[in-house]
Amino acid sequence: MERRVNIRTLLQLLASVYLIAFISWGVQGQGLIGSHGILPAADFLAAVHRQLGSSVYRNCPTVFWLSSSDGALRAGWILGALCSLAAILAPIFAPSRSKPVTRAAFAGCLILWLSLCVVGQDFLSFQWDVLLLEAGFLALFADDSPVRIWLFRWLIFRLMFYSGAVKLLSHDPNWRNLTALHYHYETQPLPTPLAWYMEQLPMWFQQFSTAFTFFAELIVPFLFFAPKPIRRVAAWIVLALQTLILLTGNYTFFNLLAIILTLFLFVEPKVAPMPGARGRVHRVVSIALAAFIGVVSGCVTLQMFSVDLPGESAILRAAEPLRIVNSYGLFAVMTTERPEIVVEGSNDGATWLAYEFPYKPGDLRRAPPIVAPHQPRLDWQMWFAALGNYQSNRWFVGFMLRLLQGEPSVLRLLQYNPFPKAPPKYIRARAYQYHFTKFGEPGWWKREERGMYFPAVSLK
Repeated sequence: MERRVNIRTLLQLLASVYLIAFISWGVQGQGLIGSHGILPAADFLAAVHRQLGSSVYRNCPTVFWLSSSDGALRAGWILGALCSLAAILAPIFAPSRSKPVTRAAFAGCLILWLSLCVVGQDFLSFQWDVLLLEAGFLALFADDSPVRIWLFRWLIFRLMFYSGAVKLLSHDPNWRNLTALHYHYETQPLPTPLAWYMEQLPMWFQQFSTAFTFFAELIVPFLFFAPKPIRRVAAWIVLALQTLILLTGNYTFFNLLAIILTLFLFVEPKVAPMPGARGRVHRVVSIALAAFIGVVSGCVTLQMFSVDLPGESAILRAAEPLRIVNSYGLFAVMTTERPEIVVEGSNDGATWLAYEFPYKPGDLRRAPPIVAPHQPRLDWQMWFAALGNYQSNRWFVGFMLRLLQGEPSVLRLLQYNPFPKAPPKYIRARAYQYHFTKFGEPGWWKREERGMYFPAVSLK
């Protein structure tokens, strides 16, 4: 595979993920953090500035300190998409200058995505968002040299190994007794239609699948640093796992990004002599880069295993704002039930009509969607909100307020608005317990009501 996939191709693929991320965010960003959105970016920046004072620029690095207007936020994702396109097209249309153009383009992607992540608050706080930042940072220095190839391998190692380690460190009995995937297909944020079929399979298959997940995440990563034949087998195992996750769950661009990083296992480093001063600079940069990532990722690992060394916390605090070396690990504790929130409006307090979201479960007859690599971030946040209460999800109150106001940018995030002419006088949210149906039962979902999630309120 290394004959067909080289560093240039992998960087183009990585830039394609950036393009997906920017466009996916762009079509929904105004309703989420615009001036009339659920969590306005300008309000957030003003609040953190009051709290942190002069240190705010170091702790919240974003170009939107210059302006957080709707126009600036829109320009941010559009410029990011253009930088992504530049990184994709430079090797094709400007091969002689592709390296400096590609690096400049990735620098733009990195700065703009970090800037959006800072002001995106709850809506841009997912692990794949920071994984994209870390991969983009390495892309600034990417070439065929051994150290720089090794850094990409180290990243995919940490992604996989941390994902397995957090499952064991959580002491969740469902992971330890290998029943976690029995619940996973039904309770994950946005399942696909295939997840419905996977959930019907017998328990022995679910336990085998859980054991395979542990094998792929805890044992296989150590083979990433083995000789080529073994390393390639390990890569194929990871590719198989990521493909299965992609087919059964809508995890945005995460699986595509993980697959691209895994492909670095197929690329063999080249030791090419460089002329005098240029070679020395290259070696110094490579060593400094490896030392920085090694120290910070080492501190992250120690923190994960609850080992505290002098200076560890200071190093993590200094590196954290840039989000270019991170901790990873999804579903440390497996959710065993699927609560869902149904938002309703009324004009008289007696007749209530439900809003419908485009992707999360609602209508019992509607099949689970296929939406990845796009991430409908409001639908995702509704999954997290249902696991807790509205008091611990401050954005939910803002969302309900915008529905009462009939805010167009927020209503565009929904599939169906039962009040198209004017917003309702009252708004509320009820909680339900959702389950996949079984073979022979009608529809895709069934549910039982669990009570009120958010009390009926009005603007008055």
